[in-house]
Amino acid sequence: MGMIFYFSSQPYEQQDLRPTMNLYINLDLLKPVLSLIEFTYYGETINIENRGVDGMLEFLIRKAAHLTVFFLLMVTTFLAFHHNTGWGLKGKLIASYIITVLYACFDEYHQSLTPNRTPYAGDVVLDSVGGLIGGCVILLLFFRKRIFKR
Repeated sequence: MGMIFYFSSQPYEQQDLRPTMNLYINLDLLKPVLSLIEFTYYGETINIENRGVDGMLEFLIRKAAHLTVFFLLMVTTFLAFHHNTGWGLKGKLIASYIITVLYACFDEYHQSLTPNRTPYAGDVVLDSVGGLIGGCVILLLFFRKRIFKR
């Protein structure tokens, strides 16, 4: 949560990955792959024509970071409950997911207070999906462990 809070506190200019990517990566190699991707997000068409190769790659990295960080938040919250409560699996999963989604909402609110950052409910959905994937992985590992114990 601290890491998420820290990154949400930074204005966009401090997090802009494009200058570093352009310095170290030959982005022309990615153009054929990224040119196949086009979708609408927050009312904007996301493609390399509108964002450029560096902007498109940065957008994908940022959204993958949303999924990954909230996946990790779900898993670590579950592990904290697992090791510190006597709750059943269902209770630990539900409590962990609720905390993950509430923190996603708080994160977007926090971004609304940060200069040059905009909150977006779609990011809460993306964060919630990251948490949901974390819950599915936990369930998969739990049931796999139970099957192999027999």
